[in-house]
Amino acid sequence: MNNSSDLFVSVIIPVFNDSERLKLCLQALENQTYPKDLYEVIVVDNASQEDLKSLIIQFSQTQFAYESKPGSYVARNKGISIAKGDVLAFIDSDCIPSLDWIEKGVENLLSTPNCGLVAGRIDFFFQNPQQPTPVELYESIELSFTQELNVQNSHFGVTANLFTFKHVIDNVGSFDEKLKSAGDREWGERVFTAGYKQIYADNVCIKHPARYSFEQLYKRIARFVGGKHDVMMSKNPSLVEIVMDFADIFKPPFRSVYRAWKEPRLNGIKQKIQFSQVMFFNRYVVMIEKFRLYFGGISKRE
Repeated sequence: MNNSSDLFVSVIIPVFNDSERLKLCLQALENQTYPKDLYEVIVVDNASQEDLKSLIIQFSQTQFAYESKPGSYVARNKGISIAKGDVLAFIDSDCIPSLDWIEKGVENLLSTPNCGLVAGRIDFFFQNPQQPTPVELYESIELSFTQELNVQNSHFGVTANLFTFKHVIDNVGSFDEKLKSAGDREWGERVFTAGYKQIYADNVCIKHPARYSFEQLYKRIARFVGGKHDVMMSKNPSLVEIVMDFADIFKPPFRSVYRAWKEPRLNGIKQKIQFSQVMFFNRYVVMIEKFRLYFGGISKRE
C-alpha cells in the first residue's frame, strides 16, 4: 500500500432524512478526481421517514444501506461492516466535499508513516452570504480552526471530514455505539493511544453549512456537552476531575471577549457585539447542560 492508485476507498455517510443536502453531497462525490473504479460511497439510512433509496440509486458510485437502530455512530459502524475499502472516509450528509477530496485524503494518509487518521479542513458557508446571522458568524469563526486544534490538543478529528485505514479500525475497534455525541473524540483517543500518528490536512477540504439559529446552536452545544460528559464518565473519573469539570463553567469569558473584539474577520461594532452575544449564549447553554447532567431535571438534551 505504497501507491494511492492501489487503494480502494469506501466513503461512509450516515443520514437521517436530509435528502436535499444529501443530493448535493452525492453529486460532489460522483465527480471526484479519484479513479471511479477505486472508490465506493455507502449511504446508511438511519431509519429516515423520507424515501432516500430512490435518490441514492441515481448515483453510480453510491450504494444504499439501512440501519434501524438510531445513532450516527451505529450507522457509521454499519457502513464499516460492509465497506470494501483499504481506506475509510467519513463525511456528513450536509457537507459538500471538494472534487479532489478523496485524492488528497489518500495522499495525506500515505505521506505520513504509521498514520492513524487524517482530519481535513472544514469551511462554513451561510444561507445568505450578504447577511449572515449572529450564529452563522459565530460558527464560521469559532469553529473554522477547530479541526486542526482537535488533532493537536485532543487527538481526534470530527467525522464530518475524516480519513483512516481499515487496518486501523481492525486494530482499535469501530465507534462506540453507546455514545450519541463525541464518539469521534473517543475513537480518536483510542487511535492515539495505540501509537498511530494523526495529522490535520488543510488541502482535504469540505464545505459545511453554518447553523443559523439559536435553537440549532443550542442543540449542537447540548449534544457536544453531553457527549463529552458521557466519555468522561465512562473512564470512572475521580471526584477531583468531576469537580474541575463542573467548575470550568464559572471561568469568566474575558479572554474570549477580548479575542472577539480583536477578530479581523468581524466587520464593525455590530458584528463584534453579535459575536459576543453568541459567545455568552454558548456559555449559558454549557452551564445549563452541566447542571442538568450533574444534578438532573434542568433541561433536556436532544
